[in-house]
Amino acid sequence: MSAAWIDTLLGRLAARDVHLREEPAPGLAPARLFTAKTDDWGALAHETRNLECRWVAGFGEDAGDYILMNTVFEKDGAYLVARTQVKRAMPFLPSHTPYYPGADRPERHIQDMLGVAFTNHPDPRRWTRHQAWRDADCPLRKDFPVAGRMTGPTPPDDTYKFLYAQGAGVYEIPVGPIHAGTIEPGHFRFQAVGETVLNLEEHLGYTHKGIEKIAEGRDADGLARLASRVSGDSTVAHAWAACMAMERAAGIDVPARALYLRAIMSERERVANHLGDIGMVLNDVAFTFGFYQFSRLREDWQRLSREALGHRFMMDRVVPGGVAANLTDQMAIAMQAQIAAMRPEIENLMGIADDTASVEDRLVTTGYLAPETAKAYGALGYVGKASGHGFDARRNAPYAPYDQLHVEVPVYQYGDVAARVKVRAQEVLISFGLLDKLLTSLPDSPLRANWKTPAAGAEGLGIVESWRGEIVTYVRFGADGKIARFFPRDPSWTTWQGLEKCIRDNIVPDFPVCNKSINGSYSGHDL
Repeated sequence: MSAAWIDTLLGRLAARDVHLREEPAPGLAPARLFTAKTDDWGALAHETRNLECRWVAGFGEDAGDYILMNTVFEKDGAYLVARTQVKRAMPFLPSHTPYYPGADRPERHIQDMLGVAFTNHPDPRRWTRHQAWRDADCPLRKDFPVAGRMTGPTPPDDTYKFLYAQGAGVYEIPVGPIHAGTIEPGHFRFQAVGETVLNLEEHLGYTHKGIEKIAEGRDADGLARLASRVSGDSTVAHAWAACMAMERAAGIDVPARALYLRAIMSERERVANHLGDIGMVLNDVAFTFGFYQFSRLREDWQRLSREALGHRFMMDRVVPGGVAANLTDQMAIAMQAQIAAMRPEIENLMGIADDTASVEDRLVTTGYLAPETAKAYGALGYVGKASGHGFDARRNAPYAPYDQLHVEVPVYQYGDVAARVKVRAQEVLISFGLLDKLLTSLPDSPLRANWKTPAAGAEGLGIVESWRGEIVTYVRFGADGKIARFFPRDPSWTTWQGLEKCIRDNIVPDFPVCNKSINGSYSGHDL
């Protein structure tokens, strides 16, 4: 990874009489921390956009008389954390959304939760708030009670002003927030003519869990358990990112065997989810044979995870300082045998799907997400890789033990559902290769380092490549080793908006397969 762009950025800003000050922040490494004046916040976004940096995440924190605001940028695998502060009594800040469309909803989340008003933001509608709080309430400020202030049932959320389209033959289709299946709630509002979709707008946040709020005051073990439940299908990755952030804040070195076991669990999580998603995409185009076969493989895969590591989803197996489950030699051999048996099966099944005309007809050119659109929204994981953007933290910003491995990254330019399925299938096979290497070179060391209480104010940043893409987690400790701030950015924040763009000009019946090919996490988004 190259951080040369940061020096270029500083030079360009200085030419505009904008000066960032670098601050010592060992817990945020490998990212570098810079502070900026409030008035310079917009210029910062302008110049990072001109340098084609990626807007990664934005989050705020109540700091008494001030609200601390943070934005993370990335380019060439190097990260920069920019920080400023606004007065709590007058919390106005220039918006980054005019330069980065992907900043839209994160800034609206900050607006709803902390009361920060983003000047020149193109869309000031509430996002997370719904009807659970009064207009003057700021749930993430320290003086707001965890249980809230409302009594009685929450009023229905029926006043959100969706974008409106009109014209001859234009009609609307409201879908959700409650769905017929077992998925979580989210509202989708379509405008269509005939069967052709003109526009789709989402409204999420119906499963807001208060993750950021209830994290405050927890100890390290408690935060790891909470992080495991940010999004249940990414329990390993979210727990790893949270523990990585806490370990960096505390200055703890994780034993080598624990790092390898974390990677083994992370790759098993990746494979399980990709197998399930491939099957579900095939089911949505009525290729039931493929659905049953990939579901069978996923079930076999998860059963071995339970037998070897004690849990189908490996929940609560990543803990501060290491891991809470070991892997016996017998189970390592069983995992290698499973890989050897599954690899030809998956290759054969994908060949059958590729050669089935009805599958090709439904997947190829459907749900096209242009590379420039994916870049504008910072789309990650298989969504970004299918649209020409191959960022993968395991390769581009490597962390142990991936810094000792060669990680292949499949990238396509044609950006349709077929490409997103192909990326998933190739990532499964790549994970098989990584698992073989990890299992054959599993080092012998303790499973967990002793925890050291971080100093008050210590902060850390964890960056992990989940199966959906890059997770970025920020942690700050308060007094007595308790959590003062926890922010986990799931990749779904960047990919949900891709669904709105890729469904345009498709027919309404193609929405389910487009949706499954993106497969954003409601829970990961609805903090």
